[in-house]
Amino acid sequence: MISRIALATTAALALTAAAHAQRTDLTLGMVLEPPHLDPTAGAAAAIDEVLYANVFEGLTRIGHDGAVHPALAQSWTISDNGLDYTFTLRQGVQFHDGTTFEASDVVFTLDRARAEDSTNAQTALFAPIETVEALDDLTVRVTLSRPAGDFLYNLGWGDAVIVAPESADTNKENPVGTGPFRFVNWQKGAAVNLARTDAYWGEAPALETVQIRFIPDPAAASAALLAGDVHAFPNLPAPESLPQFQADPRFEVAVGSTEGETVLSTNNQRPPFDDIRVRRAIAHAIDRQAIIDGAMFGFGTPIGSHFAPHHPAYVDLTDTYRHDPDMARALLAEAGFADGISATLKLPPPSYARRSGEVIAAQLRAVGIDLQIIPVEWAQWLEQVFTNADYDLSIVSHTEPNDIGIYAREDYYFGYDNAEFDAVIDQLSVTAEEADRYALFRKAQEILARDAVNGFLFQLPKNGVWDARLEGLWENSPVQANDVTKVRWVE
Repeated sequence: MISRIALATTAALALTAAAHAQRTDLTLGMVLEPPHLDPTAGAAAAIDEVLYANVFEGLTRIGHDGAVHPALAQSWTISDNGLDYTFTLRQGVQFHDGTTFEASDVVFTLDRARAEDSTNAQTALFAPIETVEALDDLTVRVTLSRPAGDFLYNLGWGDAVIVAPESADTNKENPVGTGPFRFVNWQKGAAVNLARTDAYWGEAPALETVQIRFIPDPAAASAALLAGDVHAFPNLPAPESLPQFQADPRFEVAVGSTEGETVLSTNNQRPPFDDIRVRRAIAHAIDRQAIIDGAMFGFGTPIGSHFAPHHPAYVDLTDTYRHDPDMARALLAEAGFADGISATLKLPPPSYARRSGEVIAAQLRAVGIDLQIIPVEWAQWLEQVFTNADYDLSIVSHTEPNDIGIYAREDYYFGYDNAEFDAVIDQLSVTAEEADRYALFRKAQEILARDAVNGFLFQLPKNGVWDARLEGLWENSPVQANDVTKVRWVE
């Protein structure tokens, strides 16, 4: 006969196992806090990292595999001339405030993004659009002025998520989307809290609540994981801690790739950096591998232009300017700076920037370029460097996918101006054939490397660490996202 104690023990174990299996909360760590919560009105990657796919959705979405998938548009057709895209929208979709998603919201969103007074950080995505029409409540036709081979991909960016006219003006503080999670609150300086919405049109996520906590300090990030205060850090800012986590069976470590080209951003309009000889001197002074070893503990892939090494059109241009301090000094002397240069280096909070900055400052000092390091907070960096171009040099990872076209923008903070490069990007925008696009991508890379527009450093790795009982987190980052819609706890 089975004793009561045995039955009680069995029942207790069963309840314990069920409790573990049914866990539905997640605390996720991020380095940077977003400046606001509207993906359609800001360049900061942290906005998308919180909200993309979780709270906001577009007509299409980019999956963990980097491919285009249907989202709010369940299907589409493309005319033979490549100019007319007709989207069939999903039925029964609601925004989190209870308003109905329909074709008029798509028209509003795309017209708003491409308007002359648009605050969208990626207005170039919408430049090919000529008209947007609602054919009925669930059908939208977008007519382009020219073919755009990457149009469906571009609609999957965070900058192209669909917003409603009723809530668009208040999304910065109170984001209202159509995704599986709704915004609960923002504890500024600490965390954003999300909760599963019962009215979601698609498959319900396993998680009920998600807290996204902001921890910029590398040591604090590692400590939070070890203590269990944070369950996952999709991009841990402490690469030196990875061996410790790899040896701990409580954790899963996934070292993947990102779209983050990490560059020594250079103000090409400000003397002496408007002189190509000075920029080439910097390129020869930089030792990429020493930066990767010293600042990233060996994690990172050297790059010689603004393009991701995992892309099939990538060209290895790291030998364009070999590490050669003597050549750097000679170029500075030729440019009239034999006695050296003094400049500033503004560094945002991420550890890759602060640590790389120390290494680069030493490398440039060795050839006669003395840098004053100025640490700035993220909001300051966005205002001073990105928006107002008030800087000499900086370090940042550009994590937008296939973003080489930013160098053709007139007002972009690099201040780069090259008609030959602009012509390549113009041709790329009207080219749909993959082989032809790849050839243009390669030519664009070569021009940027030749002109030493920036100090091209390394491709930012994605050093993910999370509780080993979690599944569904992304190993790679084809877009700026911490998509938790498929995350669940398993035993």
